[in-house]
Amino acid sequence: MRILQITSAKNFGGGERHFRDLAFGLTERGHEVFAAIRPTNQWQERLDFLPKEKILFVSIRNSFGMFSAKRMARFIQANDIDIVHAHVARDYLAASVAARIANRTKLVITRHVLFPLKPFHRIALKNVDAAVAVSPAVAVELANIFPRNKIHTIPNGLDVSIPENAEELGREFRAFHKIPIEAPLVLAIGELKPLKGQIDLVLAAAEVVKKVPDAHFCITGVDNSSGSRFRRELRRLARTLGIEKSFTWLDWIEDTRPAFAAADVFVSPSHSESFGLAMLEAMASKKAVIATRTEGAKTLISDPKLLVPVNEPVAMAAAISEMLASPELRETVGASLRERAAKEFSLERFINGHEKLYDELRNTGSGGAR
Repeated sequence: MRILQITSAKNFGGGERHFRDLAFGLTERGHEVFAAIRPTNQWQERLDFLPKEKILFVSIRNSFGMFSAKRMARFIQANDIDIVHAHVARDYLAASVAARIANRTKLVITRHVLFPLKPFHRIALKNVDAAVAVSPAVAVELANIFPRNKIHTIPNGLDVSIPENAEELGREFRAFHKIPIEAPLVLAIGELKPLKGQIDLVLAAAEVVKKVPDAHFCITGVDNSSGSRFRRELRRLARTLGIEKSFTWLDWIEDTRPAFAAADVFVSPSHSESFGLAMLEAMASKKAVIATRTEGAKTLISDPKLLVPVNEPVAMAAAISEMLASPELRETVGASLRERAAKEFSLERFINGHEKLYDELRNTGSGGAR
């Protein structure tokens, strides 16, 4: 198959990880994959497996990018594309128009977040052949716009293999970032913004260190706010609480495996999560996870004891403290979560789901209920 993947995302995050893994996996299986990306993106090097002639640079500045739609339509026709797949809401309408102009191609969109689409999308995206949800909760939202037979739930997937030198990677990570080798380490990864709940984690940390004085917290993520003001707010809060020495603050790290290898517990304090790739990475790394009870966390984690209420730092602190106090509990929980990750959320299963959907669309012209 010949497949055009579209995203106008500027920065690299969970949705772009999904995009890259899907494009790479399909390429590895012998499909011809093309990408339409914005000229000012900051992550193009992650698509280095695609030849330059298979990448279209196109600026989709808003939902009504008609000029961009015409450029994509010409690209679709010139490369005889079978499937057009858009991943960002801003791109949906331009992709829809491009697919209409190109005529014979099938149109797929993926919804990565829980926020509802606008009512006008019900008409504007009438030519969508399949709408992919990354979790059951997202599928429920999509049902407000699309007929149920067009909605397909395909969870994200990851390579769940653990590096043979994981222990060494963990020691090197701690040494490089000056984290005490014996300190119980709590890790959180995600974009720094209020919705991701890092303020709650800092507040929880103040309670945790009362019970586990040598506990250390590593918060990793890019701050896209103006002047990185949110990171400064978080660090100021830690200083005010007198626990600034218990924190290590990192920007985005290219390879997360050393961080997971070094950690004892992973925490997802988010107020809203449609899926949670960082949580899944922690599970695949055989780490115990404490997460707020978001829709994404409930999709990934079946044990209710690992889930705490959203926006309740005291409950989060109690769960973290209990996990840090028992190496045996961490080992048991980590093994169980890894087994679930391997069974339900493997990269192979993720690619299989998309490959099957594309094949159905190409061969039958419509998607069945799933």
